[in-house]
Amino acid sequence: MGNITVAVLGASNYSNGIGKKGTSTDITLYDLKKGNATVTLIEPTRYPERLAPLFYACSLATKAIIVVDELNAQFGEQLVMVQCCGIQNGYFILRNYIPQEKIEPLIKGTSLEKFEFIPDDPNQLREKLISQAAEQNPPEAQSGTVPVDHAFNVKGVGVVVLGIVVSGTIHKHDTLNVLPYSKTSQIRSIQKHDDESETASLGDRVGLALKNIAVEDLDRGVVLTNDSNIKTSNKLQTQALLVKYWPTPIKEGMVMHIGHWTQFLTAKVETASEAEDFRNPCLTFSLDKPLAYRPGDVAVLMYLEGAKLRVAGTVTLA
Repeated sequence: MGNITVAVLGASNYSNGIGKKGTSTDITLYDLKKGNATVTLIEPTRYPERLAPLFYACSLATKAIIVVDELNAQFGEQLVMVQCCGIQNGYFILRNYIPQEKIEPLIKGTSLEKFEFIPDDPNQLREKLISQAAEQNPPEAQSGTVPVDHAFNVKGVGVVVLGIVVSGTIHKHDTLNVLPYSKTSQIRSIQKHDDESETASLGDRVGLALKNIAVEDLDRGVVLTNDSNIKTSNKLQTQALLVKYWPTPIKEGMVMHIGHWTQFLTAKVETASEAEDFRNPCLTFSLDKPLAYRPGDVAVLMYLEGAKLRVAGTVTLA
């Protein structure tokens, strides 16, 4: 049995009726546990005034719950972010007498077309999520990767980071590279939803006590990994795919943002070459600091100066 991570969008504190509130900053995490099945719920607390929390919530999730109180620009932006983050499964909860027929045309032809429309019943939803978590059986691997979303010192323990295993398996006493820095750290202990564990695998929400590293070196976006396939670069040559709602071509000199895992980096467009369709350009970016990724990964491209839509599309990382 494993953990599933769910982005909960559209209604602040909706997760209070489903799980137990945990860490809260610009994103708020909630825990749900029954036996060996666990669920992590993430709400973008500081959205919509900031786009980054919406990205973090969706980037870390494999499912989404979208609560619809109103059809507005924020609702549309959330739909686009969910799609760009590759979330394939989830639920719509319609309130304020909004009919399903109003939503269906907006999601036709997207990954959200597979989402289920369910009643506004937190008890029913809780059971659905626990049942899905109980079905998870991630394979064990020799290497693993954990992007950090929070880091702090704990009295009597030392440096602790929180994150989600995005690939492979990590083991107690593993030595991990601390990317993008040229540092390493050893795992002193692993906790999964407050329970001690020897290992953690794909999808698990973990707290890691670390050795030989300072908390100042572990801000959000740092990637802990012993996977040799992970690379870092502050120059990217990419192929972009802009969403159909994006109105204008990407131009040289634009300052955009690239989001991958818990990394949210400033990216200046150095070159932009349009194909026949301006929504499929080849772009070269210079980043404010190196990005850690696996070749072939897909990242989200954002433009914070966008008027009604700040999510431009995706880029494939080479």
